[in-house]
Amino acid sequence: MKIAIALVAGLVFGLGLSLGGMTQPAVVLGFLDLFGAWNPRLIFVMGGAVLTTAIGYRLVFRRGRPLFEPSFQLPAARTFDARLVGGAALFGIGWGIAGYCPGPALASLSAATPALGVLIATMLAGWWLAARIPAARG
Repeated sequence: MKIAIALVAGLVFGLGLSLGGMTQPAVVLGFLDLFGAWNPRLIFVMGGAVLTTAIGYRLVFRRGRPLFEPSFQLPAARTFDARLVGGAALFGIGWGIAGYCPGPALASLSAATPALGVLIATMLAGWWLAARIPAARG
């Protein structure tokens, strides 16, 4: 049942990314181009996502526990370190260069362009590398 729910959630997420224009690098890059040909369209996509998430979290946490797990698995880290800031900076740089972040990139795999292939390969390499960089001990 968990796999079926994950599949449906992924399909709905991918559909939302596609309908919102997040799978079109030109739309994303237009949004990031604040001092050029700025396209504010994605503000509405992001606003809708934030609103949906805020409502969803309130409803889900009222239950006390997830439907198919004994407890919620929430992040324990509460500090900013060089690894987090560096990863966020690299994410932003990659997003700005490619016009994709991981979700829309995976949702766009059917396009199978060479640029998207390079992006997916470097994204996987980054995940692999990040798993091997030790976290700071606090």
